[in-house]
Amino acid sequence: MASDGEILDYKDLLNKFNLTDEFYPLVYVCSPYRGNIEENTRKAREYSRFTFEKKNIPITPHLLYPQFINDDDLFERNIAIHKINYVLLGLCKEVWVFGDVITEGMKREISVAKKRKKPIRYFNHDLKEES
Repeated sequence: MASDGEILDYKDLLNKFNLTDEFYPLVYVCSPYRGNIEENTRKAREYSRFTFEKKNIPITPHLLYPQFINDDDLFERNIAIHKINYVLLGLCKEVWVFGDVITEGMKREISVAKKRKKPIRYFNHDLKEES
C-alpha cells in the first residue's frame, strides 16, 4: 500500500494496484437524514462506501452540507434542497435509494430523478437490490 500522504502519478496508481483505466460515474445517494440524525448519518456513510466499492463516485449531500448549512433554518434547508441537492442530482448518472423507509425528502428526490429520467435503483437495509 501507499505510505500515508503519498500521491501517486495516475499511471503508477494503475500499475501499483493492478487497476484498469475505467470511468467511475457519479451516483446520487438517497437515504434518510432527519429524525435519528446520528444513526442516519452512520448509515449514509455505509451506503456511500457501498456505492464507492461498486466503482462509482457517491454524491451524498447530507454528509457534507449539514457541516455548514443549518437544517433547522427554513431558508437554508430549502436553499440546500432546491439550489444544491437537485443540481447535484442532475449531474449524476443514477440515483440509488437506500433503506426500508422512504422519507418525504427522499420522495421529492425520487420525483426529481423521475422527471429527469434518471435510472433509479433501490437497496434495502442489507444493501440487497430490490426491483
